[in-house]
Amino acid sequence: MAEPQTAAQTAEARPFEIGILTFGELTKDPVSGALPSPRQRARETIEQARLADEVGLDVFGVGEHHRTDFVGSAPAILLTAAAERTERIRLTSAVTVLSSEDPVRVWEQFATIDLLSAGRAEIIAGRGSYTESFPLFGYDLADYADLFREKLDLLLAIREQNPLTWKGKFRAPLDDADIAPRADGLPIWVGVGGSAASAISTGRRGLPMAMALLLGPLTQHEQTAALYRQAAREAGHDPAAISINVHGYVGRTSQEARETMYPYFAQGMLENNHQRGEGMLLSRSAFDAQSSPGSGLLVGSPAELIEKLLAYHEFYGLNRVLVQLGFGGMPQKAHLEAIERLGTEVAPVVRREIAS
Repeated sequence: MAEPQTAAQTAEARPFEIGILTFGELTKDPVSGALPSPRQRARETIEQARLADEVGLDVFGVGEHHRTDFVGSAPAILLTAAAERTERIRLTSAVTVLSSEDPVRVWEQFATIDLLSAGRAEIIAGRGSYTESFPLFGYDLADYADLFREKLDLLLAIREQNPLTWKGKFRAPLDDADIAPRADGLPIWVGVGGSAASAISTGRRGLPMAMALLLGPLTQHEQTAALYRQAAREAGHDPAAISINVHGYVGRTSQEARETMYPYFAQGMLENNHQRGEGMLLSRSAFDAQSSPGSGLLVGSPAELIEKLLAYHEFYGLNRVLVQLGFGGMPQKAHLEAIERLGTEVAPVVRREIAS
């Protein structure tokens, strides 16, 4: 009898990708007391993309948030600027809150990025764990799930067919609509926070799934990945790619990484995590526990990150990891140093080990 395959063995035969993402948060520096201006943070975001491209990382993502403590209310514009400063790296939303967006406009924006970047654009579509965009754009949170399902259906229909005739509940119908520009094969991932229903729905559609792990054990999404693969196979699809988004930092040593990351990450969790005034107070002991080999945070020396990334790949059969470096307003110098280490010291070793 054949041995059962591990999760890693069930992954698609495609290169393992390592990238970074940012929310562009505006957080008061817990060390210096300085608060970056929106212009400073926006310019720093493009510099991060440029360096990530130079050091050989695979993906750069920008999250969508509609509050004054973030600069990422229009990720497509930031990604457009990044497209002009980069040459090879893929450019993705992380995520597009599709439930409160117009899928036609989302398609137009990312198809335009795809043209400017010579085919490097992607969309990660999600329901949104930050929900301020719903009242801002006139949507009812009671329709949270239905909005996403309908709008994802429309976005996929736009990708597959032009002109398009379509009718739904939450948007004006389309009658032989010509939607441009076109972008052949523009990747559309679905962001899943851990909901079983979301994982099953994504698998049934045969779409790639982007999981997110904020805090908790490395194995937290075991059921999510298993349900996704099972649903894909039952629907007649080969399971598509799986990625995971995690927080982290790469230092020269383990101690340096933890000492650098902790004050900023804790500040971000307190100030920027979900709604203002409802953040999480993260103690240093809890942070250190989350940095252990069996926990989700990717923080440590290059050697530590290599080991943990390989563990993530082996456990989930991942095709991609996006690391959110510098969350909580870490100074740009430290942020760029981590990007460089991730691209030059960590990523090449991980790719080589997985390929072999």
